[in-house]
This record gives sequence, structure tokens and C-alpha cells, in this order.
Amino acid sequence: MPRETGRKVIAQNKRARHDFHIEDTFEAGIVLQGTEVKSLRAGRASLTDGYATIKDGEAWLINVHIPEYTLGTWTNHAARRTRKLLLHRKEIDKLLAKTKESGLTIIPLALYFKDGKAKIEIGLGRGKKDWDKRHALAEKQAKREMARATRHKHR
Repeated sequence: MPRETGRKVIAQNKRARHDFHIEDTFEAGIVLQGTEVKSLRAGRASLTDGYATIKDGEAWLINVHIPEYTLGTWTNHAARRTRKLLLHRKEIDKLLAKTKESGLTIIPLALYFKDGKAKIEIGLGRGKKDWDKRHALAEKQAKREMARATRHKHR
């Protein structure tokens, strides 16, 4: 029986959904060092510049910032080190095929603890053009205006 149950979100990459069309998502485990886990439990991480890649049949998470543990000693980890992702072989093969064939990127979307284990949600994303971003923003504002108008109408 795990000590923790449920999902505790540590960090989310909100810009990813703004900058990319997310086509598919996967949940992966992460290989972490001891002080990284302690730093994550303190709720500190940044996914903004991160991405994942497939190299030699293994998935790697690159440029995700997990700050050094403040109470750590010489055993502290490097903040932006490359970390291995734990995925099933079929998932790795699917990610590799999609990124090679159609120019998709693997982006970290959320970092969280699930039943006491550190997990990361990664997504296959295609970059949006500037006009796509403006269109999505205008759509979002229009929905907000309609919701506000219907809410005031019912009062």
C-alpha cells in the first residue's frame, strides 16, 4: 500500500498548450536522484524550456529544471541534467516513428506524484504558427464573453 494516493501536481507547462497542437499524450516515470525527489516534494520545478528525445532506443528528458535541494550536501544534483524516462517499448517506438516521420516534438506537459511515484506527462506536439495562437486566444476570449453574458442574463 503506497503512503500517498492520488495525484499531486508539482509543475505544469501552460505555454506548451499555447505554443503547440498536442496530438497525443503519454505518462512516463522518471529516473531521479535522491535530492531531486526531495526538491520535487518541496514543489519546485520548471518545465518551460524542456523537451524529450529518443536516443539509442531510450527516452530522455532534456533541459527540465529541478532546483538543487537547499538542505543537500555535496551529493546534490545538477539542476538541468538529462534524465531518463521510463516508457514501454511500444510507446518509445511509437514516439520515435511519429517524431521522425511528421516533424512532431515531444514536450513535457505536467510533472506530478502519482501514488508516491514521480511521473511526467509528455505530449506529441506540432508547433503553432503565430496566427494559430492569435486565433486560439480570440476564440477563448469569445467563449469567456458568452459565458459572462449568459451568467448576467440569468440573474
